Amino acid sequence: MPDQPSLFSASANDLGDVVTVFTDGACSGNPGPGGWGWAVSPDGLPSGAGSEANTTNQRMELAAVLEALRALTPEYSAVHVVSDSTYVVNCFRDGWWKKWKRNGWKNSKREPVANVDLWEPLIELVTTNEISFEWVKGHSGNPMNDFVDELAVAAAQQVE
Repeated sequence: MPDQPSLFSASANDLGDVVTVFTDGACSGNPGPGGWGWAVSPDGLPSGAGSEANTTNQRMELAAVLEALRALTPEYSAVHVVSDSTYVVNCFRDGWWKKWKRNGWKNSKREPVANVDLWEPLIELVTTNEISFEWVKGHSGNPMNDFVDELAVAAAQQVE
């Protein structure tokens, strides 16, 4: 993926009145104890974090976006998600989820899609709200990305 962000929308792409949320997941070992975090830009409030004892990094990336949207969509009509997870961003950019659903939640290798329990409610939120996604390079000095990384790592450390 290129170093500069890619921007696209699942429904609308007018960023005028959109709340921007940064999300991140972390895992110590893969699988291992993991954490997720999210925070609204530019000042980091509101925010949220959580953890799981035995999980994967990709699962925590998904959980971060899901929990952010669960918290924000009742109040905001449009949410712009900024994530360093190509797993999450590419799913919506490239429409992976549409193929997965059509194929009975099987991936291109005809294997069960991982984390369906998180994908299904996330897809529901994305398709029933105005949600856009942007990829940002992780650990590149973006203050908000670094902040949500710290939230996720701290949450993961609480379960170690």
